[in-house]
Amino acid sequence: MSHLLILVPFCCVIILNLPIRKVMRSLAPVAAIVLSLLQVVMVLCFDCHFWQTQFGIIGTFFKFNLVVDRLAILMLLCIGIVSFVTAVIARVLIKERKERFDFASLLLISLSALNGIVMVRDIFSLYVFLEIAAVISFILIAFKANLLAYEGAFKYIIFSAIASIFLLCGTSLLLITSGSTDFSLINASLTAQAFSPSIILAVGLFLVGLFIKAGVVPFHWWLPDAYSEAPSPVSVYLAGIVTKAVGVYALIRVAVSVFGMHKSICTVFLLLGAVTIVVGAVAAITQTDFKRMLSYSSISQVGYIILALGSASPLGIAAACFHLFNHAIFKSLLFVNAAAVELQTGTRDMDKVSGLSQRMPITGLTSVLGSLSCAGIPPLAGFWSKLLIVIALLSTGHFVYAVVAVLASVVTLGYFLVMQRKVFFGKISEEFSNIKEAGLGIVVPEIILAAITVGIGIFFPVILNRFILPLGG
Repeated sequence: MSHLLILVPFCCVIILNLPIRKVMRSLAPVAAIVLSLLQVVMVLCFDCHFWQTQFGIIGTFFKFNLVVDRLAILMLLCIGIVSFVTAVIARVLIKERKERFDFASLLLISLSALNGIVMVRDIFSLYVFLEIAAVISFILIAFKANLLAYEGAFKYIIFSAIASIFLLCGTSLLLITSGSTDFSLINASLTAQAFSPSIILAVGLFLVGLFIKAGVVPFHWWLPDAYSEAPSPVSVYLAGIVTKAVGVYALIRVAVSVFGMHKSICTVFLLLGAVTIVVGAVAAITQTDFKRMLSYSSISQVGYIILALGSASPLGIAAACFHLFNHAIFKSLLFVNAAAVELQTGTRDMDKVSGLSQRMPITGLTSVLGSLSCAGIPPLAGFWSKLLIVIALLSTGHFVYAVVAVLASVVTLGYFLVMQRKVFFGKISEEFSNIKEAGLGIVVPEIILAAITVGIGIFFPVILNRFILPLGG
C-alpha cells in the first residue's frame, strides 16, 4: 500500500491538468487539503505492516523497495499535518484562482516526492526524490514573482545544485565500492571494507550534500533568504517539513541505516550540531524581521537534532527523531503566526508593531505556546525532546555539548520573549487598533498545531515508551 502515497498525489496532478481546467481549478486546492488530511488519518489508523510494499530489482544494481518503519510513520504523519496546514492557509493567502491551482498542483507533486524520500531504501532513489522536492521548492520560493523572492530562489538553486553534485558523486562512489545502491548492502560493504579511503570520500561527499540540504552551519547561507522571502504558505511548508525531510530526515536515515554511526561521523555531527545551535541562536537575536528571525531559529533547532544524532545512542537517535517532529509542528505554528501578523498589519518588521494580542488573541496565545515549546519550557512538547537530547548527551559522556544545548535554550527563550514583547505585548499602536484575527483559514491551523504541541507535552509520559523510545531501534 505504501506506493499509493507516491502514486495518488502524482496521478491527482495529472487528472487536475486535463483539458477541462475550468472545473479543475476550483477542485485543486480542495484535492490538496483532502489528500493531506487523508494521509494523516491513514497513518494514524494503520500500523507499519499495512504499508509494506516490495518491488523487484530494477536492472543489475538498483533495487526500488518501499519500507515503512516507525521513523517513516512519524515522518509520513508530519508530512501530512504540515501539508494540510499549508494547503488550508494557502486558500486564504493566495487570492487569484489560477495561482491557487498552480500552488495546489506543486504542493501535490511535492507531497509525492517527500513521501518517496521517507519510504525508499536505496540511495539512488533517495537522490531522485530529493531532486524532485528541490525543483518544486525552487518554484514555490519564487511563487510571488518579485525580486527578493527570485533572490531567495536563486540562492537555493545554487546551493542545492552544489549539494546535488556532492550527492551524485557520493552515490557513484558508493555504487562502485559496494556494487549496489541498496541501504543494507552498502552497509554490509562498508563494514567489510572498514572504511577505506574511497569509502571515506564517498561518505564525506554524501554527508556534505545532506548538510547543505538541511541548512547546517556553515552550509546555511541560502536558508534565511529562502524562508523569509517566500510567500507565507511556502515559508510554512519549507520550514515545517521540506527542509526536515530532504535534509534532516535523510541524514538520520543514512547515518543509522547506511553508514552505521561510525565514531568519526558522530564526532562531525556533534561539532556541527553545536556550532549550528549557537550560530542560529545568536543570529536570531539580531533580527527585526519576524520571518527572518524564525528562519535563524530553525537553523538553531536543526542543530539540536544533529547534536542528538551525534550521541550515537538509542536514546539520542530517538530524541533526534522526536525533536524533528516537534520542531516541524511548533515552527509551522510560528510561521503561521507570522503569516497572520503580516496579513493583518502589512509588515513583518517587529519594531513597527506592538500589542497585537489585544486584537488577535488566538494568534498571540498560540505564538506564546509555539515560542515556549521551541525554547524548551515545560510541559510543552519541545521541553521533553530537548530534555531527552540533554540526557542522551550526558549519558554518553558529552558534558560540554549538553551544556551548550542548555545554554542555547536560554538564548532561545530570550529572543522569543523579545519577539513576544515587541509584537504581541504592550500597548497597541493607533495604526493597528482596528485590526482583527486573520480568519478561520489561519486561526484553525494555529489552534490545531498549538493543540498538538500542548497535547504531546501533557501526554508525554504515556507516549514515551510506546512511540518515542522505539524510534532509537
